[in-house]
Amino acid sequence: MEKRQIGSSDLFVSKMGLGCMSLGTEEKAAKEIVQHALENGINYLDTADLYDFGQNEEIVGNVIREVRDDIILATKVGNRWDDVEDGWRWDPSKSYIKSAVKDSLSRLKVDYIDLYQLHGGTIEDHFEETIEAFEELKSEGLIRHYGISSIRPNVIKRFLKSSSIESVMMQYSLLDRRPEEWMDLMDENKVSIVARGPLAKGLLSEKMLSKASAKMKESGYLEYSYQELQETIESIHSKMGDKRKMNELALQYILSRQSVAAVVPGASSVQQLQENIDAVNASPLSTEALDMLKHLTKLSRYEQHRD
Repeated sequence: MEKRQIGSSDLFVSKMGLGCMSLGTEEKAAKEIVQHALENGINYLDTADLYDFGQNEEIVGNVIREVRDDIILATKVGNRWDDVEDGWRWDPSKSYIKSAVKDSLSRLKVDYIDLYQLHGGTIEDHFEETIEAFEELKSEGLIRHYGISSIRPNVIKRFLKSSSIESVMMQYSLLDRRPEEWMDLMDENKVSIVARGPLAKGLLSEKMLSKASAKMKESGYLEYSYQELQETIESIHSKMGDKRKMNELALQYILSRQSVAAVVPGASSVQQLQENIDAVNASPLSTEALDMLKHLTKLSRYEQHRD
């Protein structure tokens, strides 16, 4: 599978990574999915300390033990649950980050993390100490590089200006084209997008509208009413579905952007994973096809958290 560089780092990742949040807590099934990914050229695994409150990191760590040096391992920090009775709270402090990384390393059973990501963020955070924590972890050899996982423009702009992040993980799909507004700025700063949610909760898979939740049917999806969602998905399928599967259109559209280092869909089965592998290994979309997809979908923008 083709590899792409994350930012200006020495991390070269398969253009499709494996989002580990969907692996579940049954280790045997999770292991089959991860091993299938590795056997098919995927070298980029993305987890987070919050997923299943650490259990996801433990499972990933057990699976990769013998192939650690062959993969790019990413995890996230900032959502703290060790001092609250229920759920979690946001904590981007230096002291917590430097403590949490040791817990992640222990659960993952590794000596270093390739890409350590801040799992959210607000403009009110103390950016200086957060950045200082990541820079110290780099100098200590506990992480190789760092990035953020955020959709907030003001947070992204602050990190682009003040830190040495290599990536921003953003929700990006044909039904959520908001990141396109910021691609030029990110390219100028040599920072890559890692695209999560590229299949829009399954709406852009072959199952299409059958994946729509009750909430979607009532309130729509982002800027789409449910009727607009129906019309858009049906238009894409009717105009282009005879030549390409929906997930192929969705993933190839995202990968057509040079700002994107990787798409990171989740997978809860080997079959689902293989469908996405086939989709990203297909031939790229033509300029005409890309233009058609742009025409059929909305170019939306982030209206909040801009300044």
